[in-house]
Amino acid sequence: MRILIVGGGGREHALAWKLKHDNPAAEILAAPGNPGIAGIGRCLNVKATDVDGLLALAEREQVTFTVVGPEAPLSLGIVDRFRTAGRPIFGPTAAAARVETSKRFAKDLMLKHGIPTASARTFTTIPDAKAEIRRLGAPVVVKASGIAAGKGVIVAMSVAEAEAAVDDMLDAKVFGDAGAEVLIEEFMEGEELSLFALTDGTHALTMLGAQDHKRIGEGDTGPNTGGMGAYLPVSTCTPELVARVRETIILPMLAAMRAEGCAFTGLLYAGLMLTKDGPKVVEFNCRFGDPETQAVLPMMASSLLEPMQAIAEGRSIAALPALAWKTGAAITTVVAAEGYPGTARSGDVITLPSADPGVTVFHAGTATNAKGELVTAGGRVLAVTAVAPTLAEAQAKSRGFAERVQFTGRQLRRDIGWRELARAR
Repeated sequence: MRILIVGGGGREHALAWKLKHDNPAAEILAAPGNPGIAGIGRCLNVKATDVDGLLALAEREQVTFTVVGPEAPLSLGIVDRFRTAGRPIFGPTAAAARVETSKRFAKDLMLKHGIPTASARTFTTIPDAKAEIRRLGAPVVVKASGIAAGKGVIVAMSVAEAEAAVDDMLDAKVFGDAGAEVLIEEFMEGEELSLFALTDGTHALTMLGAQDHKRIGEGDTGPNTGGMGAYLPVSTCTPELVARVRETIILPMLAAMRAEGCAFTGLLYAGLMLTKDGPKVVEFNCRFGDPETQAVLPMMASSLLEPMQAIAEGRSIAALPALAWKTGAAITTVVAAEGYPGTARSGDVITLPSADPGVTVFHAGTATNAKGELVTAGGRVLAVTAVAPTLAEAQAKSRGFAERVQFTGRQLRRDIGWRELARAR
């Protein structure tokens, strides 16, 4: 078996790690991959957005099936191209990927089909957007409609902050084309939860819920990032809650997508707000989340390979058993480069600690320089995941290892999982 993984971040390293664990005899290929993935497979110099090059690679290497990590190639129609060529691939079509690539499309679909979410309106002009902000008052949420690398959502605590966000998106174009259209959305109060579901378009296998930390600073302060860490289990994510989300959100959304003629296959990520009125959708993503994947997959006791391959090959997963999970807890601490989430430094030499049982290091923004040294090559550099019997132990192991990682300007949060640990006290 030969599996091609498209992408080169921490999420893709975690997917490669898990699939290799499920079938040690499988050959892992990654395009473009990273130095961490190179330790368990072959990395090939094809960009994740080079759909023609990736299809040629899959055909040349006679890949069994392909797994798409990031959203960009999905938005470019990589799944459509591979399916037309008869190549098995895990992920949604470009039309189905609009659940993430167009927040307007997703919001309109949810409101049309009665899927619980916040009310919102879409704007392309500054005066109209600001008028809506003043109508709603603060707090209020301003979202870039397109793909903005996890940073296009501003939870504004004042009208002035919300109006500044509109200026940034529609005038200054800080998110480029992704912010050419903005959603002004009612503020939902509650606790956030990330829930993944593997789906063949009709049936769904839900995974363990996780919670990530978007803010750069401890205590969830400072600007939003792509994610500074994640943890599970989350005590509010009971089996009853997961069943409710599956029945009121996941399956209805899949039915809505089928009704719209764009059935969704692959991994549907539901970003949820647990409100006093029940779970509501903050947003959907069309792929595995980052860094939640790095926390979720090490807790998985059953095979990820089996349902992924079935979905990639267009087979039903209806007869597959529910996914099985290890006991204990996992915490992922992201180690970021100086300047992140703004302009991140690159090229700084990384020194990694000795291996630690129960700790797995997933590479995200890393590369090797001309001397063969491991160096920083992105905003989020490494994701350090620890699995332990308790959340407190997992936090201590993950934080301790991350603190021993050395490179100039290193950033990390030492409080990943703080809300859950506070509840347990």
